[in-house]
Amino acid sequence: MIIDQMILDKVAAQKSTYQDDKSTEKPVRSIVKAISWRIVGTLDTLIVSYLLTGEMALATSIASIDFVTKMILYFFHERIWNRIKWGK
Repeated sequence: MIIDQMILDKVAAQKSTYQDDKSTEKPVRSIVKAISWRIVGTLDTLIVSYLLTGEMALATSIASIDFVTKMILYFFHERIWNRIKWGK
């Protein structure tokens, strides 16, 4: 949650300098996409982890770590791809 707030604060600070370009996404859209995709991915990880371990506590721990790390990676992945002109 602290990381989410830090990202949102940074986005708010950059909003005034962000150039409106219809061929790119704003950072807040990437954040929302990252969160929604991570919910789907985390449910998958939780189910697979539970099936493999048989322990809900362990599966929840694995899914929680997975949620945070992959959401951050997805955000930066989206931002990098947003700068690539190929395919636009």
